[in-house]
Amino acid sequence: MNKPNRPLLTNNHWGAYHPEVKDGVLSKLRPFGEDTDPSPIGSGIVDVLDGPTRITSPMVRKGWLEGRRKTGRGDEPFVKVSWEQANALVAQELERVRTEYGNQAIFAGSYGWASAGRFHHAQSQLKRLLNCIGGFTKSVNTYSYAAAEVVVPHVLGNFKAMFTDTTGWDSIAKDSTLFVAFGGVALKNGQIAAGGVGCHIQQASLRSAKAAGVDFVNISPVRGDLMAEVEADWMALRPSTDTALMLGLAHELMSQNLHDRDFLENYAVGFDIYASYLNGENDGIPKSAEWAAEICDLPVQDIRDLARRMASGRTMISVAWSLTRQDHGEQPYWAGIALAAMLGQIGLSGGGIGFGYGAENQVGLSMRKLPVAAMPQGRNSVADHIPVARIADMLQNPGAEIDFNGKRLTYPDIKLVWWAGGNPFHHHQDLNNLRAAWARPEAIIVNEWCWNSNARHADIVLPATTTLERADIALTPHDPYQTVMDQAIEPVGEAKSDHDICKGIAAQMGVENAFTEDKSPEDWQRWIYEVTRQSAAREEIDMPDWDSFQDKGWFKVAAPAKPTILLQAFRADPVANPLSTPSGKIEIFSETVAAFGYVDCPGHPAWLEPLEWLGKVTDCPLHLVSNQPSTKLHSQLDHGSVSRAAKVSGREAVYMHPEDAAARGLKSGQLVRVFNKRGACIAGLQISDGLRKGVVQMPTGAWYDPDGELCRNGNPNVLTPDKGTSSLAQGPSALTCLVEIAAAPDPAPAVRAYDGPVII
Repeated sequence: MNKPNRPLLTNNHWGAYHPEVKDGVLSKLRPFGEDTDPSPIGSGIVDVLDGPTRITSPMVRKGWLEGRRKTGRGDEPFVKVSWEQANALVAQELERVRTEYGNQAIFAGSYGWASAGRFHHAQSQLKRLLNCIGGFTKSVNTYSYAAAEVVVPHVLGNFKAMFTDTTGWDSIAKDSTLFVAFGGVALKNGQIAAGGVGCHIQQASLRSAKAAGVDFVNISPVRGDLMAEVEADWMALRPSTDTALMLGLAHELMSQNLHDRDFLENYAVGFDIYASYLNGENDGIPKSAEWAAEICDLPVQDIRDLARRMASGRTMISVAWSLTRQDHGEQPYWAGIALAAMLGQIGLSGGGIGFGYGAENQVGLSMRKLPVAAMPQGRNSVADHIPVARIADMLQNPGAEIDFNGKRLTYPDIKLVWWAGGNPFHHHQDLNNLRAAWARPEAIIVNEWCWNSNARHADIVLPATTTLERADIALTPHDPYQTVMDQAIEPVGEAKSDHDICKGIAAQMGVENAFTEDKSPEDWQRWIYEVTRQSAAREEIDMPDWDSFQDKGWFKVAAPAKPTILLQAFRADPVANPLSTPSGKIEIFSETVAAFGYVDCPGHPAWLEPLEWLGKVTDCPLHLVSNQPSTKLHSQLDHGSVSRAAKVSGREAVYMHPEDAAARGLKSGQLVRVFNKRGACIAGLQISDGLRKGVVQMPTGAWYDPDGELCRNGNPNVLTPDKGTSSLAQGPSALTCLVEIAAAPDPAPAVRAYDGPVII
């Protein structure tokens, strides 16, 4: 391991740090000097790198070795084996499955945030290997905003560009008068960014906008979804009713003649059909402010006043990513775009619409995007794919057909699952159902560094290194800071990088040369860097040469000459710069979507009653908001010091309104049982008046720790429904969830999530 003649530097999804190492042991992660608001999350890895949860050698489930392929996952001991044995077992299984069933019987979803490194990216390494042997069934889209990824291209022609080109905070501070945040702007989410973070900007950006005179409205059942300093007006609507509120605002604008007719005529199509729906000409129900007030449980005058405020000045409408993660999650994004189009400010500085301010650090950061090269994955010969959130459905129903974005997909019969760089027992919903589905494949292989729930439910576990145990480069289009990622310590135990894991198996299968192309990891990193540097030069972005980059450890891409303004070119000339929609304009009504004939997703924004919500009387009268955690990234580092310090009586916290707690005789700090028909979990109660009454808030990310239908460790995804958002996108509906809460049994079952399995 070569050490540079400068302080060590690394980067990950929650920030850049200087590792401090003594006698080969990591003692501290010191924040990167350029970061003015560093995240504490990274420090959580220090005490667990070589702790009892670390996987230090290849492991195979005892029952699987003995021929019990489909029973015992998650409960049985593991047998330590050599790398030679592990490589042979994996190669044999891959060969058996592809020979007997075909490559489509191999599923490599591998959804996750394993590494910020451009080369040591777990998904890329795994998919490259599998493509060398004929391919695999894949998943498409993300848990973060799957519904938007499908519906927004029908409305605006593209989603990724709309996300990456979201209007900058500098433009908002300069020209906005009002910032309306549907779903808030939660700073805890802004701690992260895919690929690496050099300097966190979300908190400073909000402060600058407030100091410049921007007024904020927080439309969320959680007051803390906008920081207190901006003094936002809080509209605590019922969860899952944002679309109804947007429709009510649209109707108010139209009825008061406050909408921009010229913009709608020149830049949009289908408003006449939408207006007919708003007026209730077909169903007899005008989507008025009064109608919206009843659904959202808000004062009608507040809705009317907000519509007028939005029309009276430069308004930015912000739609949180979380709004897609609910039943009919396509609708808030479509309705938000239609509302912004009615205001006529799309393409103007400080106005229009933005997607996910605060969701990641880069959203709203005006910057020149580095054209970063990626590790080539090769060609996948298997055409089969599924929407990302339909994993359990696929495993349980081979041969079944589902609708997806105008097509009919047929589920393949999956015999082997290989997961590298993520944790499905975090991301997915209805975990008890997923656990049942997880018993169906004949083999489950996992690359993992610690004994989380994913590793515990595998047959073959291949110990992977962390970012601190290998060298890489953090090149990203999502942040101006580009850094090296020095190897700080030697790999713990027998852990290997995902590249070396795949290389060993490739050798067993006779495709090592195809996989490596005779390049070392440093050769690949140099190749990625040089290809990126050449592309950057064509866009007049300066990058240092490789040696200079390694010597200094980082560089910063120069800021653009002008602030980023979403759809500015389209606004300036819609004929010369049309959108990639059939009409070239904003499609408030989409003939394409309408032609699909989906009852659960018509051709224009619409209010569709959710599967579960507070407007329907049930045995579970509390709406659970299972949002992103503030002390970890998804489930990463849940076992680390930062996350565990925030636990309540050793469990994940659940927040509850004082009146709801009093009605149940519950007190802050006690353990409670959160439950519904899908399952239950134990959590530590925190009482807060920062919630709407009838709403409880519980962060995701606690390692799944099953005891029958109960999660002992407080994972809320044992409670959330595994239902597609609609036939259009089939995204996750985690935020559509009703629960009840009662005192936990005394004594509550002990947490075993961090114990690790029995090793033979």
